[in-house]
Amino acid sequence: MKLLDKYILKKFLTSYIFTVVMLVSVICVIDFTEKNDDFIKHDLGAWKIISEYYVNLFPYFANLLSPITVFIATVFVTARLAARTEIVAMLSSGISFQRLLVPYLMGATIIGVSIFGLIGWVIPNANKTRVTFERAYIKNPFRFQARNIHIKIGPKSYAYMESYDNVSNIGYRFALETIEGTQLKRRLTANTIQWDSTRKAWQLSPQLIHTFQGDKETLRSVPSRDTTLNLYPKDFASTYRLAETLTLPELNRFIQQKIDRGADDTETYLIEKYERYSYPFAILILTTIGVILSSRKSRSGVGGQIALGFSLAFVFIIFVILSRNLALVGDLSPLVAAWVPSTIFTLIGAALYRLVPK
Repeated sequence: MKLLDKYILKKFLTSYIFTVVMLVSVICVIDFTEKNDDFIKHDLGAWKIISEYYVNLFPYFANLLSPITVFIATVFVTARLAARTEIVAMLSSGISFQRLLVPYLMGATIIGVSIFGLIGWVIPNANKTRVTFERAYIKNPFRFQARNIHIKIGPKSYAYMESYDNVSNIGYRFALETIEGTQLKRRLTANTIQWDSTRKAWQLSPQLIHTFQGDKETLRSVPSRDTTLNLYPKDFASTYRLAETLTLPELNRFIQQKIDRGADDTETYLIEKYERYSYPFAILILTTIGVILSSRKSRSGVGGQIALGFSLAFVFIIFVILSRNLALVGDLSPLVAAWVPSTIFTLIGAALYRLVPK
């Protein structure tokens, strides 16, 4: 690594860290003013609020705003170098523009790898505490309101409930069907099914069991009994920010479970998974575009170029939100949706690169 590389890399990383700390600190202060009434209502102490909520909220926002912060840091450092004609001196000394990009890409790689580790393992574990805190003290108590619930709980087994009360953990109008191919082989029905937290099992009210063998049907009744199923009260718990609380291995297992059960909300978790892989690549692209846009000395000065950086970073986030919503409504596959913003900005970066003086 050359002395010039160390010089630019140090300025880039320190500017990035400073931007993250300042921007996220301001957001946390605003967040505190909005939620202060909830904290007072529950008589929460300062240490509990800070240790359980804001310590875990800070890295969440730091990751969420990483496209903005890395873009601002890149533009700020490069615009200052351009304003002092340092970039002109570098290019005049024989350094190519591609070589000038090297320390920026090194810094972007360090940030991207760090972010991947954070969003894959560290931040989800922090979000577990944060989301639990929000559910307890900020959000209204959750009530499961879905009706006519169908869940695949085995290769040939399907469970049905007309409704479920997540407070008392009771399901109503329960049915358990065994289907082979397109043939219904067995159907068990019960008025209620209740979770016994002591025995870790379901308690069924008296049941009727229909068994089908060709054209022959048999019916028998069974008294109340306990049984185990691949079904748990957590399957009816709140899914508020659930994807954000899962590490990558946990997210992969959860997605596979959703697919096995034929759930209709799998896209939400697939998008979260693919976005975690695309984020580090987006950091590289935004850094490159930031250098290209701010390497010229501008009449508007550093402030104008930082404003441009803000604007483009927000456009990137709008693309992320738009593609995510398209995936959720089924108009776009989750994999494509996760990579659309990075792909579009890669094309923009390639077009801008052709115009930059080298």
